[in-house]
Amino acid sequence: MSSSSIPIGFAVGSGAAAVALVGLLRRRPSPASPNAPRRLGQASAAIAASVLADSALEHYRGSFANKAMYAPLLVSTAAIAASMAPMFQTSDSPSRARRLAFGAALLAGAAGTGFHAYNVIKRPGGLSLRTLFYGAPIGAPAALGLVGLFGLVGERLRGRGAAAGRSLGRMMARLSAVGLLGGAAEAGLLHFRGAFQNPLMVLPLTAPPAAAALLLVADSGPKSRLRARRALSAAAVIGLAGSFFHALGVARMMGGWRNWSQNLLAGPPLPAPPSFAGLALAGLAAIDMLDHG
Repeated sequence: MSSSSIPIGFAVGSGAAAVALVGLLRRRPSPASPNAPRRLGQASAAIAASVLADSALEHYRGSFANKAMYAPLLVSTAAIAASMAPMFQTSDSPSRARRLAFGAALLAGAAGTGFHAYNVIKRPGGLSLRTLFYGAPIGAPAALGLVGLFGLVGERLRGRGAAAGRSLGRMMARLSAVGLLGGAAEAGLLHFRGAFQNPLMVLPLTAPPAAAALLLVADSGPKSRLRARRALSAAAVIGLAGSFFHALGVARMMGGWRNWSQNLLAGPPLPAPPSFAGLALAGLAAIDMLDHG
């Protein structure tokens, strides 16, 4: 593996995230366009871009020893395209092609979670803190599965407006809460491995779980939903800021960014924190459904 080679998937994932952001800023939805499908599309795009860049870096570091390691790159790229397509279209109707892309993401996420769990268990010592520290991260493929779920729900909602009802909103709130808790657990594991050298490393362990807890009771009234919205916004900001702090972590390594081809692979993962922003967007979509259900 050449140290001067560019991790292509990381470049594509970062570029897709940038294009998605431009699309979100430029798009002006019509008053008749419901918020929930749009936000679910944003959530799927953000999480899929994070998964694409993160899995590209990790699988590149593993030299793509197993050809199946290319699958999340292809599937997450398709999910990004499916999530972004409605942002540039005037119609708000569901699409079979998008459903297929999201279905593939759901299946790939489930299979990847199984493979990563097997990778951890088969290591010497079995399931332990050490194997969880250095084995394949279970959270990454699980996030890809959530991309598929969020995308499929968004497709179901397109053209239906508020007809989905509160039951689907409650289900989405639970899924988003589980995602936030899972992301916080993985961040806590890796930050524990890093000995919490920076006090700010506790933020992913506090804000996302608090947002998840508030999201689970968001159906109890307007005030509860308002508190959940604020907590989700805070979790999204922390997720976006996390990449900045991870970039500082890369800069502090030997050679800093001048040695980016090595330090980007060995340092804290830049693409991982923004997934909190995507999960927060999915939570906001759930609150939209509860508001109008």
